[in-house]
Amino acid sequence: YKKYGYQTVVMGASFRNTNEIKALAGCDLLTISPALLEEMSTDGASIDRILSEAYAEKCEDPKLQLDEKTFRWMLNEDAMATEKLAEGIRGFTADLIKLEEMIKELLAD
Repeated sequence: YKKYGYQTVVMGASFRNTNEIKALAGCDLLTISPALLEEMSTDGASIDRILSEAYAEKCEDPKLQLDEKTFRWMLNEDAMATEKLAEGIRGFTADLIKLEEMIKELLAD
């Protein structure tokens, strides 16, 4: 995305360990659990920026020209992407419903 100048923000999420976080150092945004933040703050290790515009420039992947039909086909052909996208949307929806319920309870008091 960065190499080809797409106006987007990339956010990493759902990390299972600190090595996954460190591998994406330099990503636009990261959502990191408090437990992993605590682990990183106490391990004393330095974190090198991995992702950068200079790193993106080294990418040799060709720029894709996709219409919606081709995009949907390619997404459908990638089982992991399709399943993880759906799982993520379901998870965010469940969390949104929980948050709404919590707010309703607070407002009712």
